[in-house]
Amino acid sequence: MRRLPTNEPVWDLAFDEKGKLTAPAAADFLDEVTAEGLTDLFVFSHGWGNSAQQARELYDTMFPLIREAGSGAANLGTVGFAGVYWPSLWFPPTPATPPTAVAAPQAGSGAVAGPDAGTAAVSGTDIALSLAEGFADPEQRRTVAEIGRLIDEGEAAAGTGETDPAKEQRLARIHELIQSLVPPPAPHGEFEDSGETALLLDADPRTAYQAAAEAFGSAPPGSSTQGVGDWFRNAVNGAKDALRVLSYSIMKARAGDIGRGGLGPLLAGLHGRSPGVRVHLVGHSFGARLVSFALAGVGAAADSPVASLLLIQGAFSHWSFARAQDNPFGSAGALNTVADRVHGPLVATHTVHDWAVGVWYPKASFLARQDSEADVAGRWGGMGADGYQAVAPAEDRLMPADGGGDYGFAPGTFYRVNAAAVINDVKGQPFAGAHSDICKPQVAALAVAAATAGG
Repeated sequence: MRRLPTNEPVWDLAFDEKGKLTAPAAADFLDEVTAEGLTDLFVFSHGWGNSAQQARELYDTMFPLIREAGSGAANLGTVGFAGVYWPSLWFPPTPATPPTAVAAPQAGSGAVAGPDAGTAAVSGTDIALSLAEGFADPEQRRTVAEIGRLIDEGEAAAGTGETDPAKEQRLARIHELIQSLVPPPAPHGEFEDSGETALLLDADPRTAYQAAAEAFGSAPPGSSTQGVGDWFRNAVNGAKDALRVLSYSIMKARAGDIGRGGLGPLLAGLHGRSPGVRVHLVGHSFGARLVSFALAGVGAAADSPVASLLLIQGAFSHWSFARAQDNPFGSAGALNTVADRVHGPLVATHTVHDWAVGVWYPKASFLARQDSEADVAGRWGGMGADGYQAVAPAEDRLMPADGGGDYGFAPGTFYRVNAAAVINDVKGQPFAGAHSDICKPQVAALAVAAATAGG
């Protein structure tokens, strides 16, 4: 345990990729929370591509802001903070082209209109080195390295006299290795949109990878169906995009596993030990998925310590809490039955300036081809693009630029908070846009508003 300069306790909760708490010992954490006499504990999870140092910097910025926003709040007592550290993995930076129109449909492509993701500019080795850091298993690290090597060899072979069968054999081996890393499907009976697996598990990598390259912008429009350009070069670039999609898929599964199997049971133990402590869950990006799935691991609603839920630019399906009614998939979302574990409001921010979730996230599922081109973003959209969908009761709010105002949150209600006036800095982020532009007093004030709404 450490402390803020204002003396509030801070716990750094480290989980491995399977959801095991590696530090501190669970018993020590529970003992210390009890000894501090807390009434309110804010638990925050970072998102994709954050090293432990980056996560620490996020928490060291946000926790004091939340503490300041909550100073003097009538419904907050003795406050503490916990930061979740988990092995998220990400792609190396790519020189993407900023979008001119967010999530506008592009007729004929089956994908969301947008810029070039810049994937072709990075090497297979660059990608492998970046992704390998997220795997603890040495064999998986070797697999990632082998994929990177084969992609670089494929790029070198493009434009040579190598025969098509030899090129297809290269792609088949890359695809085989990628498939070996695909996480298992969601538990039986737990619906979740998994359109990205259509690409990863496709039986024809020659066609699938060309389509991926077209969707992510590194191949000409129509190339996957009309034979435009060098098919093998396009397919090799598409293999890089497939690795990007793989990273989405693994992070999605991992965040859920850690939330459900790690954080959720820990919070259940906290409630059993200190039933007076109210927990306020806050998650960013894939960390929003992690804290959401913790609701599935805390036990029955009566045993849950969770008093509020805040999802900041969540990078997971906006249908996750959905009822079957009005859901285009026709099934209730994976978290539909656990919303009552939150005794206060369920809040999610969204902004059109988040290109990572609004533009690129839907592309990961483009190959599912179960919808018209114009419906791709709506069907496969992320929480940070437009908030909770097909939920009830649900209300919309605006985040004021000055941070003032009363949100009027009530327990048991889903809130979609349009944060475009605040989460909007896209400078220097051609791929992600404003996805991580969250370390602001207005966001901290939103966390406090959710925490003090009752429940």
